[in-house]
Amino acid sequence: MNMPAIADDSGLCVDYLDGAPGIFSARFSGVHGDDEANNDLLLKKLEGVPFEKRTAYYVCAICCVFPDGREITVRGECHGNIGFERDGNEGFGYDPLFIVDGRAFGRYTAEEKDKISHRGNALRALTHELEKIL
Repeated sequence: MNMPAIADDSGLCVDYLDGAPGIFSARFSGVHGDDEANNDLLLKKLEGVPFEKRTAYYVCAICCVFPDGREITVRGECHGNIGFERDGNEGFGYDPLFIVDGRAFGRYTAEEKDKISHRGNALRALTHELEKIL
């Protein structure tokens, strides 16, 4: 079809866990996409760890490849901490545990989250790079 291809991936990196779950975020507990089990395991692995040592960040990488072989690769991050219990019903994945500015992503609206999220940051970076060449 002679069109560019765009792909992305994202994950949660917890500093205390040496970057885990990282690329295994969706299947951290062993079952792909089981948000409850993934959150339970994360809480268990951080049991007894004080808030200031529960630093984490979401990361998203996006790649755009053009039919002529040109490539654009960008990355977006959002830094925060892992809470001690789930908070909120918005979003998915680790959002009820991921705290930014004193509030869990599980309490952010989609519009609020997009302004600061890893994926939003990566998409804005991709837009910026595309504007340079188009």
